Amino acid sequence: MKTLFQSKRFKLITGIIVLILAGALICALAGKSETAQSGIVGIIFTPANWAATKLSNAITDVFGEASGNSAYLEKIDALEKQVGELQAQLGDFENLQRQNALYKDALGLKEDNPGFEFVEANAVSRDVADIFGSYTINKGTLNGIKEGDAVLYGNYIVGIISSAYPSHSVVKTILDPDFSVSAYEIVSNEISYVTGDASLAAQGKCKMANLAADASVSYGSIISTAGISGKIPKGLVIGTVDEVAADPASISNYAVITPGIDVNNISNCLVLINNESGE
Repeated sequence: MKTLFQSKRFKLITGIIVLILAGALICALAGKSETAQSGIVGIIFTPANWAATKLSNAITDVFGEASGNSAYLEKIDALEKQVGELQAQLGDFENLQRQNALYKDALGLKEDNPGFEFVEANAVSRDVADIFGSYTINKGTLNGIKEGDAVLYGNYIVGIISSAYPSHSVVKTILDPDFSVSAYEIVSNEISYVTGDASLAAQGKCKMANLAADASVSYGSIISTAGISGKIPKGLVIGTVDEVAADPASISNYAVITPGIDVNNISNCLVLINNESGE
């Protein structure tokens, strides 16, 4: 409507209205006498009928435009509503895809281990200052979760439950130096352990430590959990080896591992509960 008031047509109509009112006022003052002034008035306002007709038509056009703009805005609102509904449907579809990915590999894991029981949970908060990627989930002891339970995404190991409360729990990820799990290279069966490292966590990586100089672990090797002790079962994928380097603090080597799942961007996960056998 603001655009309507600023248009040339609106200004023209306003000018015509002012002109007609001024003419009417002059005519009233001049009366019916044939003075010079009234003659001038007559000359100026003889086309008053023509002007009035034009004014009527212009007003009709203006209100027609206003009505058209209103209809146009209503169409825009309707389209925006449709876009919002489609975006909501797309969000639901993406959530469904994530759930499918979460359960697809976990289903195979459960088939191999019928006794496994999972609790699905969502990440509800993160500490952005924590370079090790710990986060809080919306399930806790009321759902059967306990400290030390393994946290998975499909058949990938994410970390463990470090603290469990009635309605929520805290996940310590594999990037944390306080996390440690027995691990093996799936081809050579080379066994050691995987832990977090402060210098690697910023890159989203961890390491397989204490490797012998002649260990059969090299670039591209797949590392999985060994299931030697604790609550983390055998066969969960940890990640792949990026490089092998000498450990300056000892005579052994270590392998830099890129986790199979980005623990810093997980929105949901599975917690393995009631797993007293295996690691």
